[in-house]
Amino acid sequence: MAKKQFKAESKRLLDLMINSIYTHKEIFLRELISNASDAVDKLAYRSLTDDQVGLSRSDFKITLIPDRDARTLTVCDNGIGMTRDEMEQNLGTIARSGSLQFKQEMAAKEGENQDVADIIGQFGVGFYSAFMVADQVTVISRAYGSDEAWKWESAGADGYTMTLCEREAAGTDVILHIKPDTEDDDYDQYLRQYRLDSLVKKYSDYIHYPIVMEMEHSHMKPKPEDAGEDYKPEYETVKEWETLNSMVPLWQRPKSEVTTEEYNTFYKEKFGDWEDPLAVVHVSAEGQVEYKALLFIPAHAPFNYYSRDYEKGLQLYSSGVLIMDRCADLVPDHFSFIRGVVDSPDLSLNISREMLQHTRVLQVISGNLEKKVKAELLKLQKDDREKYEQFYSAFGRQLKYGVVSDYGAHKDMLKDLLLFWSSREGKNTSLAEYAARMAEDQPSIYFLCAESVEKAAKLPQAERVLDKGYEILYLTDEVDEFVMNTLSEWDGKPFKNVCDDDALPESDEEKAQAEKKAEENKDVLDFVKETLGERIKEVRISKILKSAPVCMSADGPVSLEMEKYFQRVDPQAAKEMKAGRVLELNPDSGAFAALRAALEGDKERARTYAELLYDQALLIAGLPLEDPAAYTELVCSLMQ
Repeated sequence: MAKKQFKAESKRLLDLMINSIYTHKEIFLRELISNASDAVDKLAYRSLTDDQVGLSRSDFKITLIPDRDARTLTVCDNGIGMTRDEMEQNLGTIARSGSLQFKQEMAAKEGENQDVADIIGQFGVGFYSAFMVADQVTVISRAYGSDEAWKWESAGADGYTMTLCEREAAGTDVILHIKPDTEDDDYDQYLRQYRLDSLVKKYSDYIHYPIVMEMEHSHMKPKPEDAGEDYKPEYETVKEWETLNSMVPLWQRPKSEVTTEEYNTFYKEKFGDWEDPLAVVHVSAEGQVEYKALLFIPAHAPFNYYSRDYEKGLQLYSSGVLIMDRCADLVPDHFSFIRGVVDSPDLSLNISREMLQHTRVLQVISGNLEKKVKAELLKLQKDDREKYEQFYSAFGRQLKYGVVSDYGAHKDMLKDLLLFWSSREGKNTSLAEYAARMAEDQPSIYFLCAESVEKAAKLPQAERVLDKGYEILYLTDEVDEFVMNTLSEWDGKPFKNVCDDDALPESDEEKAQAEKKAEENKDVLDFVKETLGERIKEVRISKILKSAPVCMSADGPVSLEMEKYFQRVDPQAAKEMKAGRVLELNPDSGAFAALRAALEGDKERARTYAELLYDQALLIAGLPLEDPAAYTELVCSLMQ
């Protein structure tokens, strides 16, 4: 029979398929198996009402037959098959599959949710992915109810032939003549049994029908009864038909039928973890969008989690077929630690399943999963605090980054999940738990930033707030102060740094006393400012110290903790992000009395005291000394 030519648009699309669309050539097997599965689906559905089919559900299967000598790989099914006209329409005209129209509609209406029929199984562009690994493709098919079979053959864009042939029963054989190896591509791998086995498990493990292949195994021969002491075991190669896929995914089963052990085993095998997950979220949603999801909250962070190398995302399936190994759009950054799978028949796919169209369906699923994860974490926080503390130790910092990212867009979603160390409880507490313990007259929720809980508890600025009986949250992560600034308040109560002058409200009498002390000691303050010069912005009588003699605070939008943060993460930016340093002195302390006495009788000693108080304030604040050697000399000079 004379060779027929593809239409012009089909040639262009075929060339695009072979050279551009798919990133990984191994995808071809997924496509061909999906086509075969759909063909079987159609005949299995027909068998429910047609007794003439003569096959039960257990009889349907998909067979892989690699032949290394002939360099062929056959994908065989006993599905609905195709007539000659159907083969002409579906294989002779790529656009007939609907893929070209699909591509045009997507380009014209990008971003809209479109009711587009699934192209899987229509022998559209998915079928033509075979030409990525084959230099010739043969399709033999016999339609159910027909007495004749037809053979379609093509070596690519130059055209195809159609001839009458024989096939015993309804179904389709797709025979690929695999290309020879090149320097860049190993095509022989698609003829190796164990490579094909791994590809089936990777992409098509949850196809509803058995995918079978004859596998070679080495077995020890039985030991002969008359074997002597010098007998050496002998082995033989045995060929056995094996089912490669598991068929029924765990997430398709009702939660009531899945045990904790099965969840844990699935998680560890699927995602390569050695530890059981802390919690499992099993979702089965119907209605507006249909999908099933199985999500896991890990017990620990991967070694590269807080690095640029980490890739977030869930495995995405469509009707049991793997579409993407890591679909990043299904999980927000603040829940990027979630591992799991999502399976939906409602996903609209573009011309290739590797390039998922970002539709409303995906957005709905993502939004629902975000709520499900939050609900599970809150449940864990309430019912199993030990496990939640373990989770928070691993991923709490990520939640905090989520609060401050996107200008605080996610703060309401995440604020209930945050934990901070409580000065009163001596352990982590949530903001809701803190608020429940607050005294009625407490004006604010108090926090204090430091490098550790131990250092925070010893900071002199905390003394007056603790003496009031108020609880303080000790913030020890570098992002914590940004979190508090982003949250701003909790249930109407503002967050307040205990280092702020207005942390505790003052009466008119207290304000008058403070002003009087500042005026009475103006000469001391001016002297210290003159001595320290541009190193500090201001010297003031402290409102935040009770018994300690000195501390360092900041004036302006940049706090001391923010300055230290920028010094660690971006030294260049830190040159611009400097806090306006304020030296605060306690006029009721012995050190201040000594400073005043020295100012009146020995100004050189007074300068030494001023320098010493400045260095002590730096040390208390966790800031580096400008000249450690000079500080040592100052201390030693006072011992003479």
